[in-house]
Amino acid sequence: MPLPKTERLMNLLIMLLVQRHYAPKSTIRAVLYPEATSDDAFDRMFDRDKEDLRALGVPIQVGHLDGYFEDEPGYRVRADDLALPDVDLAPDEAAVVGLATRVWEQQGLASATTEAVRKLSAAGADIDLTALEIAQPALTADEPSFDAFFDALVARQVVEFDYWRSGTAQPTTRRLQPWGVTRYSGRWYVVGHDLVRDAERVFRLSRVQGAVRAKGKPGAYEIPPGTDIAAVTRRLAPEARTERAVVLVRSGAAEPLRRLATSVEPDVAGPDDRTAWDRLLLDGAVGLEDEVLGLGDAVVVEEPESLRRRVVARLTAAVRTPEGER
Repeated sequence: MPLPKTERLMNLLIMLLVQRHYAPKSTIRAVLYPEATSDDAFDRMFDRDKEDLRALGVPIQVGHLDGYFEDEPGYRVRADDLALPDVDLAPDEAAVVGLATRVWEQQGLASATTEAVRKLSAAGADIDLTALEIAQPALTADEPSFDAFFDALVARQVVEFDYWRSGTAQPTTRRLQPWGVTRYSGRWYVVGHDLVRDAERVFRLSRVQGAVRAKGKPGAYEIPPGTDIAAVTRRLAPEARTERAVVLVRSGAAEPLRRLATSVEPDVAGPDDRTAWDRLLLDGAVGLEDEVLGLGDAVVVEEPESLRRRVVARLTAAVRTPEGER
């Protein structure tokens, strides 16, 4: 039975990453593409998968197994090329390892890692498991909509979703051709062509409401050549602030903030008695102003006062002026 494409891409990344030498096409086909019924079918699948990985920032090298003879071409991913310097990841660098990180953060792909390594070992490949250390979970992909956007990106399929933009009372429905999923200023974003606005846009995953719905057939669009996902995100996403804050949230609500909380004090006094309230401590959080605005009356800022004033000012401005596009 053919593997789902997401899992096949992950297996291919792992296979190319742990190889000590270039992996020949024949080995790649035998291990990862046993369902390919012909050379042409394998070449089409493999070429598309390579391009998908490269579009996600994975630097695939092409070379020959014998340095003196141009024999069968081989492929590999050097850990040094995929890894970033030994420093805390800058927000706009995180996309480079976003795919590899999911191996360790997502249960299904963790098992895919084990399976890929098992197949390589059985095939007699010379592997280096230390190459996987670059994928340790320095980042998390715990947004519920992450997988749906990633799968749509791989399939080149339009998605529809409800999005709660800061300063608005209700979410609006958006249709998007995803170009990439990346992390910027401590938040996950999907980048793509917004079919409603007919323009490139970025959307914060934590503001997606409900399920992401795939629309139409796979292969419906192509990512514009030369698109730099990190650069688009830096240009279009709002500048985020890092600060310590204490907020009250309604019981059972504000899940994005709860995931960031350093501590949670349940069942505290709140501004109304329609629901129970919890107090969250957010230490070193990023982009709180936008996050609080996007969650509406489910959140009340206690401190700092500067954050509270900014939230009130933007709410006041939203009431007085028509909604504009960022």
